[in-house]
Amino acid sequence: MIHPTAIVAETAQLEEGVQVGAYAIVEDDVTIGEGSVLEAHAIVKRGSRIGKSVTVGHFATIGALPQDLSFDANTESYVVVGDHCVFREGVTVSRATQPTESTRLGTGCFLMAESHVGHDCDVGNDVIMANGSLLAGHVSVGDNVFFGGLGAVHQFCRIGEGVMYGGQSAATKDVPPFTKFDGRNTLFGLNLVGLRRRGHSRESIQALQQCYRQIFSEPGNLKKTAAAMLEGAFGSIEETRRFLAFFLTGDRGFARPSQGAKQR
Repeated sequence: MIHPTAIVAETAQLEEGVQVGAYAIVEDDVTIGEGSVLEAHAIVKRGSRIGKSVTVGHFATIGALPQDLSFDANTESYVVVGDHCVFREGVTVSRATQPTESTRLGTGCFLMAESHVGHDCDVGNDVIMANGSLLAGHVSVGDNVFFGGLGAVHQFCRIGEGVMYGGQSAATKDVPPFTKFDGRNTLFGLNLVGLRRRGHSRESIQALQQCYRQIFSEPGNLKKTAAAMLEGAFGSIEETRRFLAFFLTGDRGFARPSQGAKQR
């Protein structure tokens, strides 16, 4: 159902059951999956590929121009949104800066009011961004990450899976998986509540705790330390293997524990 005041381009592809609210705008070169809802005043700009059962809230904009002074608006680039995502009031998601490339969000993401996903970001599944949280360009986010309100991430940073990211925090370095992050580039142990809720075994959580303590107690380069630890017993446990593998890549350095939180 399309409200009579909405503006929908003739070339836009809307699947069965899509609802377009009052004064919403859908531009050319857009696809919207079955059962999705655009609320009043929502805007879906060209190059957007939206999955099934997605909600785009009031005044949200999907496929906005990258906030990059060098970007040529004629560049053919995209935003790809998975199924069952929710974008609340005033959310903005920018399309990619490079030709044929995409800003990507997985399935089941929930972006609360006024949050922002910058150009060329790659956001995993079941990511929650609370009000006013911000991802700069080229940020990578793993599955099951929760961003507290007004949390911000510097461009090109990586946020590992399962991170609990504190409100009003700022990362200019990569944040390892399964951790709690707060303040500026500071870890406060593992996200134990999240690990338990997602069904990780007690044995795996205990191994992660040991792994966390060891890697941050060893002197020297974290990449080399992680590579060495993967050759041992931690390399045979799925969770610790994923945790350590995170340190093998990346160029921005890594958030580390505060002195008081190192052994948590």
